[in-house]
Amino acid sequence: MNRSTLPGDSSSERTPPGGRRAIAVWGIGVSVYFVAVIFRTSLGVAGLDAADRFHVNASALSTFSILQLLVYAGMQIPVGLLVDRLGTKKVLTLGVVLFTAGQLGFAFSPSYGTALASRALLGCGDAMTFISVLRLGTRWFPARRGPLVAQLAGLAGMAGNLVSTLVLARLLHGIGWTPAFAGSSLAGVVVLVLLLLFLKDHPEGHEPEPFPHQGAAYVRRQIAASWREPGTRLGLWVHFTTQFPAMVFLLLWGLPFLVEAQGLSRAVAGELLTLVVLSNMVVGLVYGQVVARHHEARLPLALGTVAATALLWAATLAYPGERAPMWLLIVLCVVLGSCGPASMLGFDFARPANPPERQGTASGITNMGGFVASMTTLFAVGVLLDATDDNYSVAFSSVFVLQALGVSQILRLRGRAARRERERLVASRVETVHVPA
Repeated sequence: MNRSTLPGDSSSERTPPGGRRAIAVWGIGVSVYFVAVIFRTSLGVAGLDAADRFHVNASALSTFSILQLLVYAGMQIPVGLLVDRLGTKKVLTLGVVLFTAGQLGFAFSPSYGTALASRALLGCGDAMTFISVLRLGTRWFPARRGPLVAQLAGLAGMAGNLVSTLVLARLLHGIGWTPAFAGSSLAGVVVLVLLLLFLKDHPEGHEPEPFPHQGAAYVRRQIAASWREPGTRLGLWVHFTTQFPAMVFLLLWGLPFLVEAQGLSRAVAGELLTLVVLSNMVVGLVYGQVVARHHEARLPLALGTVAATALLWAATLAYPGERAPMWLLIVLCVVLGSCGPASMLGFDFARPANPPERQGTASGITNMGGFVASMTTLFAVGVLLDATDDNYSVAFSSVFVLQALGVSQILRLRGRAARRERERLVASRVETVHVPA
């Protein structure tokens, strides 16, 4: 039998089979991520309520999301290393316990300080989910399915955001703060039971080859080797530049902007937030299919998304009237929906640049990008709102600064990453292994 090995793949006899069993197991992992996103984005529909409950201003309110994202971003490389070393099931189990405890703690927090601690705990658990789900996908599905599987995972996350926007928002205003957040934490218990009973790290007969772990020396080698790959760094900057505009909008500042700056009711503002999520789900399917068929479309899609986002934000913030017209806000929300799928393209640069034993670490590095950008922008918007007496046009202009930084780094790295990827592809085609029939 004659075969060649694709970059970043294990041998063909270890190529995951996919199929219904893979979908079922992977679906359990995705359900964990789905619940994590509900909890992560729950503050986005409760921002104004949180400000009233804890008697805080815009800067203090933004600290909730900043701290949560700071913990999330800081955990990405450690989580990647843990996934590479311990496997998906153990890391996901710890993640579910932590983010469920954080959501429950947030429900009963009597003060701003305890609420901050609860969001930090939630961020720590949330940080363990997405990289684990990506790793689960590479273990259960063939490499050619990688882009579509990653986009579908992101789609499940946006479905969680949709639940937060539609269901949790209504519960919050219907039954109150504590029952809504405490009741939602039960979803964490459900996925924990499913995870413990049914999830497996890999199909039978497809165990990964053991790799030696040598403490701190091993950790340094894993991080250094991943970082040396231009594809990993390019993936980080693609994620950095594409994800944060929608993340900032959905996680905290979208509802206040639409209500306070644009004069919309909470109901209409909630519908526009829902539109962002629905757009994300549709665009995610399209991007996944396009990249699966045309690998070279990754960078044009990413840069096109950044350009469209910048153009619509500029048009909205600089609109000459007192408020932007509804049609412009609708178009803005539709375009913001493409940010999440575009950020997933970052993993499509990092994945082929690294061998299987470094996939978790490389994904962790990549995943840091968007959350660092989101955290920075959340802080900048909060500070600028307080400094300018709630001038949202000035505050949201910070988006353009981070986009310019990210695009400059993407353009700097794209040539090196493309050359390295071509070299790996040529090497994989030349190398053939002969196995007796």
